[in-house]
Amino acid sequence: MEPFLEGLRLVLATDVLIAIFASAIYGLVVGSLPGLSATMATALLVPVTFWLSPIAAIATIITASAMAIFSGDIPGALLRIPGTPASAAYTDEAYAMTRKGQAELALGAGLWFSAIGGIVGTISLMLLAPALAEVALSFSTYEYFWLALLGLMCATLVARSSPIKAIASMLLGLLIACIGLENPAGVPRFTFGLPDLLGGIEPIPALVGVFAVSEVMRAMASAEPPKLPARKFGSILANQWFLTKKYQFQMWRGNLVGIIIGVLPGAGADMAAWVSYAMAKRFSKTPEKFGTGHPEGLIEAGASNNASLASGWVPSLLFGIPGDTITAIAIGVLYMKGLNPGPTLFTQQASSMYALYIIFIIANIIMIPLGIMMIRGASFVVGAPRSAVMPVIMVFCAVGAFATAGNNLFAVWCVACFGLLGFVMEKNGYPVAALVLGIVMGTMVEQSFVTSLIKSDGSI
Repeated sequence: MEPFLEGLRLVLATDVLIAIFASAIYGLVVGSLPGLSATMATALLVPVTFWLSPIAAIATIITASAMAIFSGDIPGALLRIPGTPASAAYTDEAYAMTRKGQAELALGAGLWFSAIGGIVGTISLMLLAPALAEVALSFSTYEYFWLALLGLMCATLVARSSPIKAIASMLLGLLIACIGLENPAGVPRFTFGLPDLLGGIEPIPALVGVFAVSEVMRAMASAEPPKLPARKFGSILANQWFLTKKYQFQMWRGNLVGIIIGVLPGAGADMAAWVSYAMAKRFSKTPEKFGTGHPEGLIEAGASNNASLASGWVPSLLFGIPGDTITAIAIGVLYMKGLNPGPTLFTQQASSMYALYIIFIIANIIMIPLGIMMIRGASFVVGAPRSAVMPVIMVFCAVGAFATAGNNLFAVWCVACFGLLGFVMEKNGYPVAALVLGIVMGTMVEQSFVTSLIKSDGSI
């Protein structure tokens, strides 16, 4: 009980509450802008976390990502442009409901079932993580190596592009992780005589470049999305209780699928939404209604993507293996704040873990009132001109990279180079998520492998 009360005290600190509220609004706005993903929203927050306390820093990541995943449904339902990749699975369904004059029902379902999914996912995190932490304490470098390898293979197998391209992206990420002195032998590798490369490539500038800068470049290369006509919405949550009772089996199945996919390293909310929507259609009594504005698939996929968001923290907190791209960013922040992921986090810093659970619950509860306000103000945000939004994002990327790297201009060049790399990869169908996982987990894979070889006297 004492760690829980201490965790509650940590969350109720003024700076943490301000961080939760501010990042909630920020996540809702960024997620609702067509083309800007939840991952990008969290990547842009990293420079801000530099000046925050550890709990406030993690609170911003958790809250912004949960809000962005939901608000990606808004432009999907109103413009047929998914705000985030996780919304893409059911965008056509939500847009069909809007065309039938059921925009409030579609957006209300997205909000209501996202909040329920987030809370169920958090409960799974609270139950699964401590139980698994006890098992993980007996893990050695052998188990960590195979676990990391499983994470990398999951990321490549679940990619929506061809597995060959996903494996190529992952191997490129592992190659980038080899740069610098951070290897078991302590020998400079791939530094080309540049002192700046001796410290290796930090994951944060790479993440910001690949997700944020490449997105700006894509926006420059594509046409401006259509503007949303001004309209007044009726009651947003009307009929949601009726839908909950009618489709409760689909809701619970979506939650369960989201939790399972979230725990798999590298899968994430996007994958959960696609799998759940496909399952809803496959097992529906009326599959012919799908695509015509039928809420069944929207409910299951909406519950699934937010449930996977919370359960994705299980491998991240236990083993330092990202459950998805958002937790890959969160791991960087955890290390930066001295909360090193691993089973000892649950024993030595139990109050911080309880604080994290409480933040998840708060984020999903405040999602409902703030989400309603966001839907009502959607025409102002979704219609924001791209020419005004994109330059601001670029400034954030440059200033943030400069600040997090200890005022080093090299980090800004890193962000620019990775932005270009991300743009080229996406254009040719190579998934950047696999690249990011390779960069984040490269050091762990290599160190576990070499340490295991030393312990076994060189025996494979």
